[in-house]
Amino acid sequence: MPFLNNVSNAMSLKLSIAVGLTALSFNAFAAPNASLATTVETPGVTAPLTPAQIARAYPEDALSGAAVDEPVLLKSKGGMSIRVVKLAEGLSHPDGLVFLPGGREMLITERPGRLRLVTDGVLNPTPIAGLPALNNVGLGGLHDIVLHPDFVTNQQLYISYTKDREPETGTTLAVLRARFDEGRLKDVQDILVADAWESPLGTYGGRMVFGPDGMLYISVGDRDGTTSSDTSSARPEAQSLMNHIGAILRVREDGSAPSDNPFVNDPNAKDEIYSYGHRNVYGIAWDPNSGEMWASEFGPAGGDEINRIIPGHNYGWPLVSLGRHYSGSLVSEQPWYREGMDNPLFFWNPAFNPENMFFYSGNKFPRLKGSLMVAGAGSKTVAQMSIRGDFIKQGDTMLTELGVRFRDIREGPDGYIYLLTEGRLRGPRDTDGMLLRVEPPSPAAATASAEGAVLPNAEGKQLIQRACGSCHGVDMVIAEPRNPDDWKEVLNSMIGKGMNLSDDEYNQVLTYLTEQVRAP
Repeated sequence: MPFLNNVSNAMSLKLSIAVGLTALSFNAFAAPNASLATTVETPGVTAPLTPAQIARAYPEDALSGAAVDEPVLLKSKGGMSIRVVKLAEGLSHPDGLVFLPGGREMLITERPGRLRLVTDGVLNPTPIAGLPALNNVGLGGLHDIVLHPDFVTNQQLYISYTKDREPETGTTLAVLRARFDEGRLKDVQDILVADAWESPLGTYGGRMVFGPDGMLYISVGDRDGTTSSDTSSARPEAQSLMNHIGAILRVREDGSAPSDNPFVNDPNAKDEIYSYGHRNVYGIAWDPNSGEMWASEFGPAGGDEINRIIPGHNYGWPLVSLGRHYSGSLVSEQPWYREGMDNPLFFWNPAFNPENMFFYSGNKFPRLKGSLMVAGAGSKTVAQMSIRGDFIKQGDTMLTELGVRFRDIREGPDGYIYLLTEGRLRGPRDTDGMLLRVEPPSPAAATASAEGAVLPNAEGKQLIQRACGSCHGVDMVIAEPRNPDDWKEVLNSMIGKGMNLSDDEYNQVLTYLTEQVRAP
């Protein structure tokens, strides 16, 4: 492997960070664990990776998480019936998914460095040829894939991947453009090599999406290869405009910066930067109704966020964070607000580990229509989020029974939901990843479910069927018995969403639920 050869021949150096915006940022805001002169060891940059670090990045093969063999019927926590179908297995950390025109074929990136074709739900065993050399240490490798808006005509696609710097040490995120022709990549060229050279043990981001304006948006991770330490050469650079670390970039189809980017006329800033101060943005989605851009951000130990992205804005990392370093210390002594930095509009507690997300627009799941659907990695959960203005609320959750990490989530042309999974965080020899399709249950299964959702006979039964069943189905009402206080909270929430009950009806429904559908 080119990287490991470089590592073995690299010289031990010392990196002294004493000047510039890095030191100024931390000193000016009195951030903890900061000084004007800090000597930081960066694995794979200032010194070769140790055998222990390499072993951690290349663990033994592992199969973890529950396999989906036959189609399985499940219910979301809110009682929605769903059917999960496995389309492909044996994938190694699949990270990006895109549907080709016509909907019969899709392309999947595997982090170790393979591009796979799925046709009519069948995985082609031979990877697609034409990819450049890449670095797949730790979380490096292939990341996301998107099609050019005019793919039908030009057959062009874009892939984000991890690039080595030879003969020097360090890695960064790059984006290639290629033509998908006769089942292989041709005319491959880098359109962007991010100025984010850091440790190969760091994170890369790499999520990509073409916006409604026809521009390509790319997330670059905070590149921190020393997450267990309170000091880092990369971490504070997310506050600098003079590199691409911790930023969302906006470029034309050829990788050049548009003239209306927020910092394009600033001689002390990178022209490609659209927003900055991010840790690791793994999800980007546009609300089709408002036209606003939203991003999910993977925090450290805690501090997972959803942000509305506004051009030129600073989202605070690492000067503002609700998380902790993996050592247990606070990232910032001022975790919520600093002048000139945007607070998240939603954050998870406990941690969710958000990955990709999208706004559901199909007709297969009426209850999800218009919702922001977010894939969770460490939480092993898919969440439904509702957004009204700047108010975000988590609603239903699902698929926790599978026990797998969700890396990507997409809406297919058929209105079904497609997911890429992995068993554990790292290990390029793991082959426990799956491609799953989530669909409504078959009519027969739905009928059986409805017949099984029988409310106990008692006064108020017809009222609860009318009040709740018309929207959610009776199966939701009895899916999870609750204690009286919890039922009251549920009922008040339903009224807040538009259910209309008189005082007498409210009391009757509450009495029925607390007496007939109570927790054991």
